[in-house]
Amino acid sequence: MDWGTELWDQFEVLERHTQWGLDLLDRYVKFVKERTEVEQAYAKQLRSLVKKYLPKRPAKDDPESKFSQQQSFVQILQEVNDFAGQRELVAENLSVRVCLELTKYSQEMKQERKMHFQEGRRAQQQLENGFKQLENSKRKFERDCREAEKAAQTAERLDQDINATKADVEKAKQQAHLRSHMAEESKNEYAAQLQRFNRDQAHFYFSQMPQIFDKLQDMDERRATRLGAGYGLLSEAELEVVPIIAKCLEGMKDSHVLIELHKSGFARPGDVEFEDFSQPMNRAPSDSSLGTPSDGRPELRGPGRSRTKRWPFGKKNKTVVTEDFSHLPPEQQRKRLQQQLEERSRELQKEVDQREALKKMKDVYEKTPQMGDPASLEPQIAETLSNIERLKLEVQKYEAWLAEAESRVLSNRGDSLSRHARPPDPPASAPPDSSSNSASQDTKESSEEPPSEESQDTPIYTEFDEDFEEEPTSPIGHCVAIYHFEGSSEGTISMAEGEDLSLMEEDKGDGWTRVRRKEGGEGYVPTSYLRVTLN
Repeated sequence: MDWGTELWDQFEVLERHTQWGLDLLDRYVKFVKERTEVEQAYAKQLRSLVKKYLPKRPAKDDPESKFSQQQSFVQILQEVNDFAGQRELVAENLSVRVCLELTKYSQEMKQERKMHFQEGRRAQQQLENGFKQLENSKRKFERDCREAEKAAQTAERLDQDINATKADVEKAKQQAHLRSHMAEESKNEYAAQLQRFNRDQAHFYFSQMPQIFDKLQDMDERRATRLGAGYGLLSEAELEVVPIIAKCLEGMKDSHVLIELHKSGFARPGDVEFEDFSQPMNRAPSDSSLGTPSDGRPELRGPGRSRTKRWPFGKKNKTVVTEDFSHLPPEQQRKRLQQQLEERSRELQKEVDQREALKKMKDVYEKTPQMGDPASLEPQIAETLSNIERLKLEVQKYEAWLAEAESRVLSNRGDSLSRHARPPDPPASAPPDSSSNSASQDTKESSEEPPSEESQDTPIYTEFDEDFEEEPTSPIGHCVAIYHFEGSSEGTISMAEGEDLSLMEEDKGDGWTRVRRKEGGEGYVPTSYLRVTLN
């Protein structure tokens, strides 16, 4: 993905992002500079400390220097003095290799960025000037057409007036002919100006600005790479003097992140249509007239008619946030709807699991009344069912909105590519599938399946044994037994205090967690007896 194709309408976003990148580079340089000052001050204080505690007399004149205790203390002081020298070396390396070099590189990046944005603003200004000239020629054409029509009506009225002199009639006809000629010239000028503007606009959107944005992307990626190298120099400076553990620096791919955050999904503007104001003037319009519909009616647009939003000249109005995110650009709307759908699906699965856990606990209470009253769980089960129904409706609603948003994105992409000579980039990710929908349907079927009569007569933990008949799964974490537990019931497992166990299944709300022992064997133990850590 590249900025010129995906972020063609995000001039201000790219301007802010590139400025932020340079500000981050400058902040890092300032941080390293202050770090060197701290290192130098630290080394100075260490040397003063060593000087304060070093013996004042030479070793040959000091009888205490013969004792091993005194010699060891002097060696410690010498090591601290050497450590101070190491800190001074670190400060010097950081000052030369990071501060000076990155400061110079930052100045070069600022000049390059300034040049690219000046070029972009010049291109914008040229297109805006062309649009103003087009509007002026259109208004002149409209005005001349009205004047020609008015002059023709005046000549026709004088020609029918018996009191008008022949000279007045001839003068009026000459004036009408002159006005008609001026209107025809204005029409030709408007048509030529329209062709010129459409050609300049296509060059602006599909060639000129994409090239500038691609240059800015290349510049920003080079800056990010150089900044990453600067981060590495901070560790290398330490590695040269003392052994430390250096963390590996991952490559920075902010260019793609910027696209995902700000890609609008809008299609580029099309050509401006020709608006013909000469139709009322012509008595016998020809089929080749520009902008004349086939039914002979003029297609006039008054000054109050709405126009299509034309970036970068359109002003941004305040938007009202809607539930379906229709106030956002198509691509951003699709992403937000996808996020909402995933969140609702997770909440739905959580409610389904909670209901299953409550049903399991209710069965235990019914078989062993001394553990609790089954009727006390009815309100929680009813609330869970209500939440499930509500979440299912929300999932369906967001799925419908998401499908509509995806079709809009694909439609805009097709319209843009049909006018764009450059080949399209491959998609960044596969289209969202309907796994969440199918999962919710499967969960619905499984959760609404009535319990069999056989399960009413089974032991308390028979449902635990059914889980072990499945294929073994990998642990999702590990846990430590806080207390000793004797697994005497069917489906449970014993554990000793302090024993390390593998976590196979989390607590689903019934107070039991499924674990596996190192020497083999799986079963359920009380969740309150464990200290759990997920992978």
